[in-house]
Amino acid sequence: MRTVNIHAAKTRLSSLLEAVERGEEVVIARAGKPVAKLVAFTKPARRRKPGLLRGKAWAAPDAWDPDPELERLFYEGDPRFPSVLDEPAEDRSAASENSDT
Repeated sequence: MRTVNIHAAKTRLSSLLEAVERGEEVVIARAGKPVAKLVAFTKPARRRKPGLLRGKAWAAPDAWDPDPELERLFYEGDPRFPSVLDEPAEDRSAASENSDT
């Protein structure tokens, strides 16, 4: 990154712009303190147009209906993965006492 003072920036603006076009960044300073930065202009990204996929994407009519199997797993759990909470309370307290040592 190149730093130039205001007077040099005014007299060499064309060459500074060429440097910026090559990918450099140029800092313009007043009395040694940066006040501005010249950087290459980038075109803003195009805004997305709403409804671009209208009529091209679909969802099954029952896509948002409740799934009984998922509800059962949520409320009852999966027997293949027993919960720690299913153990008796005394087993949990004994396990926590052993982990302190």
